[in-house]
Amino acid sequence: MCGIVGYIGKKEKKEILLKGLKELEYRGYDSAGITVLSDGELKTFKAVGRICNLENKCADFISEGFGVGIGHTRWATHGKPTEVNAHPHIADFSNVIHNGIIENYQEIKKLLEQKGHQFLSQTDTEVIVHLFEEYLKDDAENNGFEAFKKTIFCLKGAYAILLVSKKYPDRIFYAKNGSPLIVGKGQTGIFFASSDAPLIGYTDKVVYLEDGAIGYMDDNGQFDLLKNIKSLEQNRAFAQKEGFRYFMEKEIYEQHKVLLETVMGRVSEEGIYLESIEDRFFEGIDEITICACGTSYHAGMSGKYLLERIAKIKTNVVIASEFRYSEPIMREKELFVVISQSGETADTLEALKLAKKAHLKTLAICNVDNSSIVRESDAVILTRAGIEKGVASTKAFATQVMVLWILSVYMGRHKKILDNQCFKNQVESMIAAIRATEVDVKLHERLKRLSKRYLHGHGFFFIGRDIFYPLALEGALKLKEISYLHAEGYPSGEMKHGPIALVDSLLFTVALMPRHLLYEKIKSNVEELAARDATICTIGSEIFESADDMIIIKEGADYMEEFFSMMVVLQLLALEVAIRLGNDVDMPRNLAKSVTVE
Repeated sequence: MCGIVGYIGKKEKKEILLKGLKELEYRGYDSAGITVLSDGELKTFKAVGRICNLENKCADFISEGFGVGIGHTRWATHGKPTEVNAHPHIADFSNVIHNGIIENYQEIKKLLEQKGHQFLSQTDTEVIVHLFEEYLKDDAENNGFEAFKKTIFCLKGAYAILLVSKKYPDRIFYAKNGSPLIVGKGQTGIFFASSDAPLIGYTDKVVYLEDGAIGYMDDNGQFDLLKNIKSLEQNRAFAQKEGFRYFMEKEIYEQHKVLLETVMGRVSEEGIYLESIEDRFFEGIDEITICACGTSYHAGMSGKYLLERIAKIKTNVVIASEFRYSEPIMREKELFVVISQSGETADTLEALKLAKKAHLKTLAICNVDNSSIVRESDAVILTRAGIEKGVASTKAFATQVMVLWILSVYMGRHKKILDNQCFKNQVESMIAAIRATEVDVKLHERLKRLSKRYLHGHGFFFIGRDIFYPLALEGALKLKEISYLHAEGYPSGEMKHGPIALVDSLLFTVALMPRHLLYEKIKSNVEELAARDATICTIGSEIFESADDMIIIKEGADYMEEFFSMMVVLQLLALEVAIRLGNDVDMPRNLAKSVTVE
């Protein structure tokens, strides 16, 4: 979830690049950098942290006259947020910036090292520029494009790439697959960006490049040869939200993209690779404790079902604020797993320190590299969710559950519990589950209409069984956070043990009814509620005659596909109820994005 800008023209390039990066800073601020190629010279500046640090680095640099420039703001995936790992990445005479993940970078790097190339960074991106220069040695056309095409054809994964070279000082090479890239033409030159906002004020004609796009731009008019030239919306706030009403809505819609980034380079038919975990890390572990708060706690509860079912390892889940003061018994063979979106959650960090004092092996599942929790842990798996501007977490939860699923399969494979066919089935289910998070616009429209029926009453029950119980808790939390309506999540089998006393027609029940997991059991539980006049909304792939409202999802091949599909429905339902109530969805009252106090 990084940001890209590029410019070809005679204007002051440094200022255009820095201004564009400021518009993209919400997409990543671990580090930033720019390269300007003018008068045959490549000038590169990098800085860790916010864009203002980069501005200070290049304050005395002037880049007037014709030239090209590229800039990047980074959200770390491979390698810590340092200047060396910041983009642009440099070879002998070329520089590159890249959004996305190159899945096969390790094998490419090994081949290039055998040919004498030396690498400076820990990133996957650096292989691109070295590979380009290697192919230039045999570029018969001598225009750089053949070498660039060969480079791109070698890459597996998702990418938006801009590359400049001293050998071709009038052009920017570009390629796009699975990560957004836009090119625009204005009176003062050609512009590139990974979203609309940096282009506003410079151009009103743009092309949203499609997957597979590869080419180069200079000042000789190639832009006019591109297809599907469109007018650019000139409202910056609208552009940052990419047409969505709220950042939360945008983040729900982009979950299928970030989940792909979560699995890229980690999951394949050959096996699972966790980049920061040594092969022997899990040796001697016979129990896991997951510690987290809020949404991350719900992800941890989901992980317990996955770890015990797939990896057959005993798993406990604890709330960090309670664990700290409970005088917990910790065992030598226990792995302590902490989950945090920000990596700065105070209660979780202190619980981690407690586990470290007890000499437990520790693992962080986190979205922010080099955060306090990441630095304190023995190992880390980054979720790669990117920046979340909406306070109510959506894609962070999705990526945390996916990481726990990957970890479960990894450990099941490590313990030789999963045979080849079972492993293949799990990988196929992961890919199907990612597809299931792509929002069906017709379904969203139905939820918009349906939301007006759920604005009154005296509360909500969200119910589910097995792994759908923590999903019910998360659905209730999302509604509470942004609508301010009272909602509770329950295991559906527990309704008759007390909560059913609250049931009447003004008690709304949202029932999660997966076809592939305990369907008959939850069906019976929902019928008990219907018999007592509860207003029932079911989410599932089958018609349920006792329901007042039904949200029909596509039937999945297994329960995890349905889990991720229902997750999206719950997020959208909470969103639409909150919008109808006139609430600020992105900034709900009394809440903060990162809870750094006890």
